[in-house]
Amino acid sequence: MTFDDLGLSPTVLTAIKEAGYEVPTPIQEQAIPFVLMGRDVLGCAQTGTGKTASFTLPMIEILASGRSRARMARSLILTPTRELATQIAENFEIYGKYHKLSMALLIGGVSFEEQNLKLNRGVDVLIATPGRLLDHFERGRILLTDIKVLVIDEADRMMDMGFMPDVTKIVSLLPPIRQTLFFSATIPIEIRKLAEKFLINPKKITVSPKVATAETVEQYLTIVPDKDYVKRHTLRKIINSEDIENAIIFCNRKKDVDTLDRSLRKHGFNSNTLHGNMSQPARLETLETFKKGETKFLVASDVAARGLDIPKVSHVFNFDVPSHAEDYIHRIGRTGRAGRKGRALTIGTDKDEKYLDAVYKLIGKKIPILSIEGNLESEFDPPEKKNSRKKAKRAKANKNTNNAGNKNSIPAQNNNIKKTNIIGMGSHVPNFMLRSVAKNKSE
Repeated sequence: MTFDDLGLSPTVLTAIKEAGYEVPTPIQEQAIPFVLMGRDVLGCAQTGTGKTASFTLPMIEILASGRSRARMARSLILTPTRELATQIAENFEIYGKYHKLSMALLIGGVSFEEQNLKLNRGVDVLIATPGRLLDHFERGRILLTDIKVLVIDEADRMMDMGFMPDVTKIVSLLPPIRQTLFFSATIPIEIRKLAEKFLINPKKITVSPKVATAETVEQYLTIVPDKDYVKRHTLRKIINSEDIENAIIFCNRKKDVDTLDRSLRKHGFNSNTLHGNMSQPARLETLETFKKGETKFLVASDVAARGLDIPKVSHVFNFDVPSHAEDYIHRIGRTGRAGRKGRALTIGTDKDEKYLDAVYKLIGKKIPILSIEGNLESEFDPPEKKNSRKKAKRAKANKNTNNAGNKNSIPAQNNNIKKTNIIGMGSHVPNFMLRSVAKNKSE
């Protein structure tokens, strides 16, 4: 089957061919005809299956006729992250190049004023993260009563990130008569209940996830002691032993992204960060420099890297074993794309056993072990020990300085001072009185 068989218009087909695509993916082949029919769709498909085009292509056709009104949107796409929203917008630009559809991107990190200008004119396609959309709605900047098509993308990720209350509120503001497209990588019971609430007689489509990229990606695992400084040292050793064009390094936590980036820079590596706390302009600039080759290493969190489309990445490093096995597939899928060879290397510890077992179960095999020469823990003095010695020296120096300069400090008792009975005190005389006696005697 080709795209010609899916019922798309000649202009859209031309844009698809110019983008270099000829054969639809399974999710596109199954979903596009039903979306064009106006059916609600419940799609189970992971990132990397072509899911985005399965709804952007038919939406271009549906929205081609009609016109938006001021402060109103004709369609709404909700996504969990800014990066995914940006990628969806790029899809509309590529495939809708021969249509005059207006579009607005409502995401954090971009000024409200700039977004308001687009909303005031009315938009055909509104792509938004839930929080920013509600901000605009509560300020009276956008009306949602003219929505014809609603897309909820990465619903399971929305739930994991705590966005579902916002999503539910947004859906309650939409007209009940609409077409709804609901996509999720997994369909647990909670997602199924939401789908039943949001959709009417949907067409259910399930595409098996790509759980391995063995043909294009070489995967390796090394196990090290559970100490961050050892993991950082190990990563540097692996990097120095590899022929790396560029690489994405994944961490589980945002704070570790910044820490690792500082460490890499300290040791002379050309790196930059990508995480959820960055502003949108900063994220886009970081991605652009990485794509151009101006940055060799991109240290990123899973949330920030979700949905990234960077075609030429030679290596992926998992500085942390992901706590969700699906994220492992997502991470290593950043390399070995478009028929290119790639390498994915994971640094694990003894505490990661259950997470590694989940990965093995998902990919259907164990990851080959990459041995690292030398004793990683004794090759250098860890920062923790260095810092503790420095702190001890500083504390001792400060103590001596303080004692010397403090007039009120109590000097050590002079054993040569003869205790003199003071009237009214008996044989026991306080130290402060002895100091006075000693002073008088010296005089």
